[in-house]
Amino acid sequence: MKRIALIDILRGIAILGTLGTNIWIFAHLGDLKYITTTDFTDWSGMNDIVRILVLFVFNGKLLGILTIMFGVGMQIKYEQSIRHSKPWIGMYKWVIVFLMVEGLLHYVLVMEYDVLMSYAVTAGIIAVILKRGERAMKRALWVAGVFHFGMLALIFTSMLMGPAFSMASSPQLIAIYAEGSWLDQVQNRLMNFMLYRTEAIFIIPLNILLFIIGIKLMRSGAFSFTDRGIAIQRKLLIWGLGLGLPLNALTFVPGGLFDLPVRYMFAPVLALGYIGLIAFLVRTCSTWRIWKWLEKTGRMSLSCYILQNITATAIFYGWGLGLGGNMNSVEITGVFCMIVVGQIILANVWLAKFPYGPVEWLRKGILQMLER
Repeated sequence: MKRIALIDILRGIAILGTLGTNIWIFAHLGDLKYITTTDFTDWSGMNDIVRILVLFVFNGKLLGILTIMFGVGMQIKYEQSIRHSKPWIGMYKWVIVFLMVEGLLHYVLVMEYDVLMSYAVTAGIIAVILKRGERAMKRALWVAGVFHFGMLALIFTSMLMGPAFSMASSPQLIAIYAEGSWLDQVQNRLMNFMLYRTEAIFIIPLNILLFIIGIKLMRSGAFSFTDRGIAIQRKLLIWGLGLGLPLNALTFVPGGLFDLPVRYMFAPVLALGYIGLIAFLVRTCSTWRIWKWLEKTGRMSLSCYILQNITATAIFYGWGLGLGGNMNSVEITGVFCMIVVGQIILANVWLAKFPYGPVEWLRKGILQMLER
């Protein structure tokens, strides 16, 4: 099956964009208050204004696109299994295992907020649902949606009724990332495994929802530039931006009340709008060279995801350059842009010489060996 350029472009943008959220965690040495508004009462300072503007664009939205694209990738694999007359679960189980191992290593060795392990669990659930047909998928979509939004409603209600809480990390944790060795950080992740995996578990219902949306978009032809595909892209653009932009503007309300709804409910809506917008730009500005660059970045998205986090930790953590806690928001944004540009260049140089990214090559080799 020929690769669909728009899918690779979206995957590349999503991978690069996830760093738009994670960069604030790295730059502030694991302190989560810098991706929330719980410790801020206004946005009068330039540092806060720049940070919140970047988070408005990236926080949860690009992760939403990435999650949808994992669903798209699963549908492509499912179609391949049918085309080659291979048993679906038997073929896909090794993809899930590789994703889980890859995520675990990334969590232990690089960063505590890895999302790949959560995706592996979600993929295992969706693989079974896919085999049971359209009705089972529709039922899972509703169940996951009701469960996820119900949990958010309960948490939001408790926040309304209770005192505000802070997401600020402890001075001891910040010291580990500022002054501790790489092994100290690895030990910290191992000792606090369940604590750091709380979000990875919490987002599984949302992952199920977005995986299925990705599957349905792929089945409907939403990533092709046919009349039907363009019509779907137009709906995503109008409804996603029309609803998503005002809802995500709640990001600018300080005090932390809307942090959870924005990231876990409203951001995925805007993510669909982003997909429609990017598809529109690719279609109407098809001669722009940037699309070819982003397409190649998407083709080695897993390699870029791991590399960007290793690069950020080396820049900000104590075992590297130790710049964490010493840069303002404009400088942090500049580092983010430099890493993004560097990854685009690296992906294009690499794929000019090799057919796959290093992690993609490793995965393909292992999967081929296991499937024999």
